[in-house]
Amino acid sequence: MKKKEEKTYNLSEEIRRIKSEKNALILAHYYQTGDIQDIADYLGDSLGLSQKAAANDADIILFAGVKFMAETAKILSPDKKVLIPDPNAGCSLADSCDEKDFEEFIKKHPGRTVITYVNTNIGVKALSDIICTSSNALKIIESLPENEKIIFAPDRNLGNYLLNLTGRDIVIWDGACHVHEEFSLERILELKAQNPDAKIIVHPECERPVRMIADYIGSTTALLNYTKKDNSKSYIIATEPGIIHQMKKANPDKVFIPAPPRDSTCGCSECNFMKLITLEKIYNCLVNESPEIIIEKELLDRARKPILRMMEISEKYGI
Repeated sequence: MKKKEEKTYNLSEEIRRIKSEKNALILAHYYQTGDIQDIADYLGDSLGLSQKAAANDADIILFAGVKFMAETAKILSPDKKVLIPDPNAGCSLADSCDEKDFEEFIKKHPGRTVITYVNTNIGVKALSDIICTSSNALKIIESLPENEKIIFAPDRNLGNYLLNLTGRDIVIWDGACHVHEEFSLERILELKAQNPDAKIIVHPECERPVRMIADYIGSTTALLNYTKKDNSKSYIIATEPGIIHQMKKANPDKVFIPAPPRDSTCGCSECNFMKLITLEKIYNCLVNESPEIIIEKELLDRARKPILRMMEISEKYGI
């Protein structure tokens, strides 16, 4: 009797086949692993992903990212089915700003325009006047009258970066991202001593001492674009190392060194929430069309207004 051949298949190919059959769109953040980035229909940072979520012809959006990103996609495409492969993929920065506490914070600082970073849960977004991302935060603040008083939440590092750039009257919520706060200034300087020609490029969510030694500060997309245009041959990257996959693809002859965290046992500072998403979970999510993002309409409508205002300002300034 002939031995039966075992059926094998390529998971990435199966995902592509199923999403084509179901008219599904896979959106993935730069902080996902390389195999997930490679099967995405669109890859980007929070601003680009929001823009793509608002304008597409898909019946299903599968979000390979963290929960607040999938919520944003549902807010912008309420009639579409929005899926997230693992609902436990949260965000330390979003968790640092509780909705009830933030509402009290706003009451303590009346008469201020509330600008919140997209890395927040939907309840906090619903309390906001304008949402922003690291790509457009500066332009959004500059679009307001110079004497306008502002609340910025939840990231204290990005908030202080914007305060120093603009000199505006900004009250800042005391929250932070565990990935960007973990970078070690001392260990980055050691890396720089070992690689004197490497440029240090950092995300504005990093702490001020790390920003102060940077050759360039920018959003995830801005960091990627910088490495494409800059003439240097090596870089020390102080953001989540998932972006290095795209940097290497765009610049195969350049060297990219992930900035180390304070924990000496680790070589880079990864987002453990982002890494909860896997190809297998994406496959199962597409097959079962679950877990699905469900948001009550009244809350969804309130959260949409500040996001749409962000997108209007971004469009106006060509961001």
